[in-house]
Amino acid sequence: MKNKIGVYVCMCGSNISDYVDVEKVKAEAEKIGGVLLSKTTMFACADSTQQEIANDIKDQELDAIVVASCSPKLHLHTFRNVAIRAGLNPYNYVQVNIREQGSWAHSDNPAQATEKAIKLVQAGIERVKHSKELSTVKIPSENSVAVVGAGIAGMRSALELAEMGTEVHLIEREHFVGGRTSQWNVLFTTNETGQEVISRLYNQIISHPKITLYTGTNIISKKGSVGDFNLTLKVNPRYIKPECKLDKKKFQEAIDLCPIEVDDKFNFNITKRKAIYKNYDSEFPEMPAIDYEACNKCGECAKLCDEIDLNQQPEEKLINVGSVLLSTGFNPYEPPKGEFGYEDIDNVITLQQFKRLIELNGGKLIYNNKEIKNIAYIYCVGSRQVDGENKYCSRYCCTSAIHTAILVKEKYPNINNFHFNRGIRTYGKQEVLYNKASEQGDIFLQSFEDAPTQVEKVGNETIVKIKDILTANEELEVSADLVVLVTGMVPRENADLVNILKVPIGRDKFFNEIHPKLRPVETVIDGVLISGACQAPLNITESVKSSLSAASKVNSLVSSGEIELEPTMAVVHNDKCTWCDKCTNACPYDAISVTKVNDKEVALVAKSLCKGCGMCLPVCPENAIDLIGYTDIEMESMIEALID
Repeated sequence: MKNKIGVYVCMCGSNISDYVDVEKVKAEAEKIGGVLLSKTTMFACADSTQQEIANDIKDQELDAIVVASCSPKLHLHTFRNVAIRAGLNPYNYVQVNIREQGSWAHSDNPAQATEKAIKLVQAGIERVKHSKELSTVKIPSENSVAVVGAGIAGMRSALELAEMGTEVHLIEREHFVGGRTSQWNVLFTTNETGQEVISRLYNQIISHPKITLYTGTNIISKKGSVGDFNLTLKVNPRYIKPECKLDKKKFQEAIDLCPIEVDDKFNFNITKRKAIYKNYDSEFPEMPAIDYEACNKCGECAKLCDEIDLNQQPEEKLINVGSVLLSTGFNPYEPPKGEFGYEDIDNVITLQQFKRLIELNGGKLIYNNKEIKNIAYIYCVGSRQVDGENKYCSRYCCTSAIHTAILVKEKYPNINNFHFNRGIRTYGKQEVLYNKASEQGDIFLQSFEDAPTQVEKVGNETIVKIKDILTANEELEVSADLVVLVTGMVPRENADLVNILKVPIGRDKFFNEIHPKLRPVETVIDGVLISGACQAPLNITESVKSSLSAASKVNSLVSSGEIELEPTMAVVHNDKCTWCDKCTNACPYDAISVTKVNDKEVALVAKSLCKGCGMCLPVCPENAIDLIGYTDIEMESMIEALID
């Protein structure tokens, strides 16, 4: 049991000390047996305080420390590193949260906040008395990564990883790479086209010896854990012979001959495509593919073109990787029927449909056989919803709409743009676009959340109405030839990946990182990382930065050939275990299996899979499972301190 404990009570500027009497907390801590010293500090995380704690550990020969400050999510590793530098085992340190759980929770009652802080510190001291010296668990790792999603974030991270010497398996479930970026023409603020960006990345990927590209491919199962994931891939055929030397003229004849037409997802369903398709220069690989579900298997295309093989079958492939990086991207929000007249009024479309419409039109902007002059853009469709699920701001939509309005004005000078918004968010350098739109004569009209824009069909006209707060709530209306709904981002449907990889999702349905600032690309599943717009609404620049961050983190994880894991994990007492199987059902990470010890069936915990969540402990009828770092004696001593 520890008997030379140092206690440090943080003021956190005024975040804690405004409501908690830190001097009283320090004084009460001094009275507890085993506490050698107790101090208050303005900022425990400051470099000067860290050095002071390290000096105390050395000079006073402390065998444990307790830091009473903010959440361990923020500075757990900060103070562990202090302990390591001072020669103290980092697991003989306990952080007590008296900010979020004390001062902030009870800011209306400082006396209660102080008493609670005292109890929390007492519990932390009692726990650290029973702490053990632990060592991290080291396991071997494959220096290879599966990057899931070949949009701009996935392609960029794959190249970065490959350049650092890591073997990369780039997996795309569609038959063409590029994600959403391939669908856009001129991008803000570089004025590069999506085709140029994706073409450059694709050519680098296919020529890199450390990158293997899979298209039309899904992950269907996973075994193993960080450092040694075994992934089973299902590779769906293109129904084109792999040795095919593309004859564009012959393939175009086969496409023209195909009798089947379906909505073209590349153009967001405003046009049709054939069951055999490869219609756009920005789609890579250049090899066409056959939509097997839509195809009627008539075989006419195969008669014309020997390279087509409708008898190809899906294949399964097993790959072994040390880590998985998810870059699955986003979907534009799809408004339900009737939202702002969508699908009820024939000239109401989404921004992404409008962007493709601009590319498909020539000298005049035509929609439904009518020349367009007045365009009404309605912002925050599918974002910042008052009654819906999507409470978040998608951030990129304002800039995207304004940039599109500028492009359409440059291409069709007679267009009038009207922006119906709830506040414009063109942050950073993108503000110049807002200024340019204003200078070109665009009209911006703003409403509050409780008075949304109204879209009505009146005779042959589509009327858009707003109570404009910029003109003292005057009701204004525009007769629009085209209504463009500026839709936000929603995550792609990833239910299979979530189930296979156990990746957590947030309330916004995007993948959830551990901490947005301290660990922005890591998930709670060791070895599974995220980047790009699968974790939050991000524009292209932000997605690329995220992908580079993730690539750096992945490389540091797997490149050394060895991975260190937290020792906080479940341990089974074989003499008590009777193998009732309840722990396996309770474990959310599939970390527990059965094994035999001396001809007796007992539970076995896979160290590389266990996350130390403790779900298995309460279901064990024999109390045969303990959690290292949170043992029964540690927890019971804390409870006794709290109720004393």
